[in-house]
Amino acid sequence: MKKEYFYPADILLPKENFEKWAVIACDQYTSEPEYWESVGKYVGNSPSALNIILPEVYLSGDNGAAVARINANMRKYLNSGVFSTYEKTFVYTERTLSDGRIRKGAVGLIDLEDYSFKKGDRALIRATEETVAERIPPRVEIRKDAPLEIPHVMLLIDDPSGAVIEPLASKTGGFSLLYDFDLMKNGGHIRGFALDSGSAAALQSGLSALAGEGEDRLLFAVGDGNHSLAAAKECYRLKKTERSRYALVEIVNIHDASLEFEPIYRLLSGVDPQSVINGFIAFSGGEYGGSDAQRFTCVYGGSSRRVSVRPSAKLAVGTLQNFIDKYIKENPGAETDYIHGEQSLRSLAAREKTVGFIFDGMKKNELFDAVKQDGALPRKTFSMGGADDKRFYLECRKL
Repeated sequence: MKKEYFYPADILLPKENFEKWAVIACDQYTSEPEYWESVGKYVGNSPSALNIILPEVYLSGDNGAAVARINANMRKYLNSGVFSTYEKTFVYTERTLSDGRIRKGAVGLIDLEDYSFKKGDRALIRATEETVAERIPPRVEIRKDAPLEIPHVMLLIDDPSGAVIEPLASKTGGFSLLYDFDLMKNGGHIRGFALDSGSAAALQSGLSALAGEGEDRLLFAVGDGNHSLAAAKECYRLKKTERSRYALVEIVNIHDASLEFEPIYRLLSGVDPQSVINGFIAFSGGEYGGSDAQRFTCVYGGSSRRVSVRPSAKLAVGTLQNFIDKYIKENPGAETDYIHGEQSLRSLAAREKTVGFIFDGMKKNELFDAVKQDGALPRKTFSMGGADDKRFYLECRKL
């Protein structure tokens, strides 16, 4: 039998009131409880994904009561006719972002047997960033007894010719419209269509062709939701059933024009800036001016210093992170932070005993090669757009 890499799902969608059902991914606005409080006020007593997820802003050492409430709400929604069921369905999505650009995607199932988050594994589906072990157990706690799956996972495919997902855009007139509504709180707009049988087969065939043959094949790279997908894998390991073997995800072409990769800079505090910079140069084998040199602007106080070093990883952020990991272990008083935006970094680096590193960000077309060469990249290597453009919880499936 021919191996497939993406499968249709029995999709559950609310019968009405999509505007209050869909909410943004739980790992957004983690320092802004007021965002989630305003969502709660807007949702009110309506059925909503808000009631079956746990925003990370509310994570604590003991999530037992919250998990019990989530599971009870899931059972209530399943038993009270909240959902319509679309059997063996792929959903084609068009997300209009806050800036007007449209991100195209397809929702379906992946086989967790094809996925690994362990660095160095040559799985067909791989994490792009280093998985932090302590972030997995809370997600396992939420998922392991849940009767529903509601994902915010986004996987990327490397399809420069746009042959797999993009052709679906011209066929929507023949698809069944599943939803078409404005997302809350500056989230833009989203439409979803059920693929017809011919388009579903073409989608699967296109992904098979993209997977190719050989030992080191990488078809899907995790763009968002890495720790949630890792939790799904762990739940499958703990309890292997036909339902737990699969995970519902959205796939998006990394070459989609709406996707922009932004670098996430590094800041070290509680340090002597010059000592850190000299340590980085020494760690890298001294200043280096070769054609493959990686260049950094180090900012501290009102000063800046340019350094060039020999690569120890494919990406500049990887070379820097190799040094930072060692430095933090050897200097317990030092702390590191991950900063979006050059101006924010420069402002923070103006403080005492603080140094920031500015470097060229990863280009989209470098991601797959970097994951193949280095394994999972350092945590917080890149950001795909702003918070409001992240995936919203919408489609569900039974577990």
